[in-house]
Amino acid sequence: MKKYESIYHDLLALIENNKIKAGEKLPSEFDLQNKYQASRDTIRKALLLLSQNGYIQKSQGKGSIVLDINRFNFPVSGLTSFKEIASDIKGKVETIVHTCECIEPDEEIKKLLMLKNGTKVWYIERVRKINGEAVIFDTDILNADIVSNLTVDIVQNSLYEYIENTLGLRIGYAKKEITCRAINSRDEKLMDLKNYDMLINIASFVFLEDTTLFQYTLSRHRPDKFRFSDFARRTRQNFI
Repeated sequence: MKKYESIYHDLLALIENNKIKAGEKLPSEFDLQNKYQASRDTIRKALLLLSQNGYIQKSQGKGSIVLDINRFNFPVSGLTSFKEIASDIKGKVETIVHTCECIEPDEEIKKLLMLKNGTKVWYIERVRKINGEAVIFDTDILNADIVSNLTVDIVQNSLYEYIENTLGLRIGYAKKEITCRAINSRDEKLMDLKNYDMLINIASFVFLEDTTLFQYTLSRHRPDKFRFSDFARRTRQNFI
């Protein structure tokens, strides 16, 4: 085993055994060099492994912050409602509806949802709390000609349950884009951000089975609370 790997496993044991808790900082690179009698490059390789495997977040000027290793699994490729995901989350889960209104869309929203003139949209803002912390901020925009008669109670419970079971529509698929974005004033107001200045940003275009685009969602996640998962299978190619 190479020295940086040995240091990685030693630091990992400290994190997994809760000797260094989530939210706390690892010793500085200089202190780690002295502790392990290792070069700066060796220490940085060990820290890079911890970062790549989701155990620490390196922040400019703040050092290496330990992340919560008990993250909630959040599927990337699936099309799953938060209510369905919440059933697998241990702890208290709440949905707080901040906005639910039918509005005239601006030009940007018209382009996003490819709306005809005169079509209104539902604009919904929901915060998801887990064990009392607001860690997800969802903004949903839906074509009101397709999804009708929404109420706060409906969107607090489950949009997809209402769309499929009450309206009888069949949700087909989504196109998603995942980025890391700086926080904004709305995030600061509605979320428990701790010391994070970036959020995981998932933008989704959701379609019915007949390929009709009916929803645009922007879901912003605090990075220490979620592990985004996917399943991939290699398709064999015929190489010439």
